[in-house]
Amino acid sequence: PTPMTPASARPKDTQPLTPYQKRVVGVLAFLQFTIILDFMILSPLGATLIPTLKITPAQFGRVVSAYAFSAGISGLLAAGFADRFDRKKLLLFFYTGFLVGTLLCGLAPDYRFLLIARMVTGMFGGVVGSIVLAITTDLFPVEQRGRVMGVVQTAFSASQILGLPIGLYLSNRWGWHAPFLMIVGVSGAVGVVILFFLHPLKGHLTTSSIINPLQHLLATLSRPRYLQGFATTALLSTGGFMLMPFASAFSVHNLKIEIDRLPFVYLVTGACTIVAGPMIGRLSDRVGKFPVFGFGSLLTIFAVFIYTHLGVTPLGLVILVSALLYVGVSSRMISASALMSSLPAPVDRGSYMAISASIQQISGGLAAALGGWVVVQNAQGALEHYDTVGYIVMVSSCISVTMMYFINRVIQRGPQ
Repeated sequence: PTPMTPASARPKDTQPLTPYQKRVVGVLAFLQFTIILDFMILSPLGATLIPTLKITPAQFGRVVSAYAFSAGISGLLAAGFADRFDRKKLLLFFYTGFLVGTLLCGLAPDYRFLLIARMVTGMFGGVVGSIVLAITTDLFPVEQRGRVMGVVQTAFSASQILGLPIGLYLSNRWGWHAPFLMIVGVSGAVGVVILFFLHPLKGHLTTSSIINPLQHLLATLSRPRYLQGFATTALLSTGGFMLMPFASAFSVHNLKIEIDRLPFVYLVTGACTIVAGPMIGRLSDRVGKFPVFGFGSLLTIFAVFIYTHLGVTPLGLVILVSALLYVGVSSRMISASALMSSLPAPVDRGSYMAISASIQQISGGLAAALGGWVVVQNAQGALEHYDTVGYIVMVSSCISVTMMYFINRVIQRGPQ
């Protein structure tokens, strides 16, 4: 459009967001930052937690999967009610529970207490992401969702740039409890902003004709187009949950990166993805969500193969390969979220997102547990069979491209 073209005549993907929409995107991105940081902080802490708590990689995998399994169960339980309440109230309820669970992690004295605390955190935190997606889909048309998802998903990168380095610094100085207490403080401030700033979100209530929560859950689970989305979501979560929890231990013990230099690795790779995220989002709106997803999958496969086959490696090369990996993963996350947000009808949106998040967490928990079973630590502390995990991730990435192709065709045919 020319400078004289009225806003109403512009393509929807180029129309500017309203001031309120921009503020909502900022709040949701910061909220996602706290949720993702709470989950991701365990990965770099693995190199500290395993020797401090005297646990095995398999036990550490169970700590990671405990969050995922409890999040999956609570997501299924919440799915029938997800479209029956103001989304703001639902968000505040589950975010408060997430705060309590994270506080328990910050106070955990041993492995068993930490395991239970992660279950509590997952029970509430795992549902928050689905509510955020439902709110995003409610407020923004499909032509703008790639752009919005690109900003919201930069929380993943911001947690690396700001959260992980700070968390690792606090852990190295005051112990592994300190990062969780930091997250509690930041999340409390975010909760206050949501309480006083976010408008009630009740538009979906006027269209809802399903009264029985169980009926709503079963109706959502029985639609063929939704089942395709659920199956694809289950596969998409395999990579991150299998590979990332052991990345810090692999970097320290196999690649011989000094533990006090790990924050720098996360800082640089996070900076790359936080710059790439909005660009990826806009590109997915312009050229299509599926082509961007395909590109991200190819880049991820290439980076995973290189990374999992590295030996003792200079810091610069580790950063380069890690940056490629995270950009690839971000491309998949952003484009997949934007594409599959078009699957559910408004009346089913909250329920679909809750079930999708539940399936993602449960499959991710299984992947983390499988990763902990495959990966073993030898007497020198190095991880063995990490390359096997890489092959599993690469195969699942190839299959997910095929599945996403059919999802894209379903969406192009329109509502059914």
